[in-house]
Amino acid sequence: MSIVEFKMPKMGESISEATIISWLKNVGDKVEAEETLLEVATDKVDSEVPAPCSGVITEIRYQKDDVVAVGEVLALISSDGTAEVKTQKGEVAKTNAPQPTTAQSAPKPVQLKSNPDAFLSPLIISIAQKENLSLEEVQSIPGSGAEGRIQKSDVFNYLKSRKYPLQRNPQLAVPSAPVSTYPKPVINFVEGKDRIVEMDRMRKMIADHMVYSKQTSPHVTSYIEVDVTNLVNWRNEVKDKFQEKYNEKLTFTPIFVDAVAKAIQDFPMINVSVDDKKIIVHNDINIGMATALPSGNLIVPVVRNANEKSLSELAASVNHLADSSRNNKLKPDEVQGSTFTISNVGTFGSLMGTPIINQPEVAILALGIIKKRPEVITTEKGDEIAIRSMMYLSLSFDHRVVDGFLGGSFLRRVGDYLEKFETTTAI
Repeated sequence: MSIVEFKMPKMGESISEATIISWLKNVGDKVEAEETLLEVATDKVDSEVPAPCSGVITEIRYQKDDVVAVGEVLALISSDGTAEVKTQKGEVAKTNAPQPTTAQSAPKPVQLKSNPDAFLSPLIISIAQKENLSLEEVQSIPGSGAEGRIQKSDVFNYLKSRKYPLQRNPQLAVPSAPVSTYPKPVINFVEGKDRIVEMDRMRKMIADHMVYSKQTSPHVTSYIEVDVTNLVNWRNEVKDKFQEKYNEKLTFTPIFVDAVAKAIQDFPMINVSVDDKKIIVHNDINIGMATALPSGNLIVPVVRNANEKSLSELAASVNHLADSSRNNKLKPDEVQGSTFTISNVGTFGSLMGTPIINQPEVAILALGIIKKRPEVITTEKGDEIAIRSMMYLSLSFDHRVVDGFLGGSFLRRVGDYLEKFETTTAI
């Protein structure tokens, strides 16, 4: 009998754990090599995990909604199909028929000691707020990450223990949070006419992330209007030749990404994150693109090292990420590590927008619709009225670390790169 350990695979450089969505097989089931065994979630991306070999599942160690670290053994597979199966009672049975998955015993109570210096990431804080954990209680959770950092799995493991109040340390009693005296508005529900739609997992995550961002960053928004006539004319003139040469569509998005990347190089303090009282200045310029999914949800795939890519390379990256988003084929690495985000609200016909900052970034740029209209321009003959392609840009920024001068200067620089686009640019 040969037993193979089925482990949580590595799904990206920055991903250390994943949440089990569902098992597609049970203990005792036969599986084929490369057959999908379970679905897991990493942030906003769902992934299918295939079987490493053919055989029979003899043990399942983690269940739905468990958070599992990369490299942990998820299940055991008998590669010759004659293994003994562990039942829920710990007895041994032959695998003649499918057996129920192994039940997990109640977690042991965690003995905690408060650590006021514990680092709490935005994700940990978001989970704590959702679960009504006090700051002291979260700081008391032992961290299993590097240098004792508290990870998502540590919090979830603690919450499992917390569900057994008789086993908890009475010294960890959490003071009740202040209750708002403002009455919750009554929602009028008309039976037979109105309907209730449950939020899916991604929508819940988006909602939590947006609320957390507004609670964390004092948002300020600046606006400018730019004349992109030269850019529009150039793109219309070369788009067919571009596709013929590179086999890629030339949309406006790679041009916008290029302008943003150049402006970030000019103003690197917009490409930062806030860690308590420290500012982390990122060397890489990774541009996130807020992208709508067919389901109506939102995802932010990332163009990595945008400042190092040519326009053709940016177009290839943008098109790949957009296509993968539409077809739910994004890899976990492709939605991780953005340092600045853009949101093309003009795609939906919006004149402008005031987007919410994508934490832990400190700014997000919205690009409005490009519209032709009469404008007064200055020529050698003086002021004249001409038909120009105009668009609005808006920058929402975190006023903790970005002041009006930096935010306004960066926004103006992006506008300058778009307005002064060279019509002689070769493809």
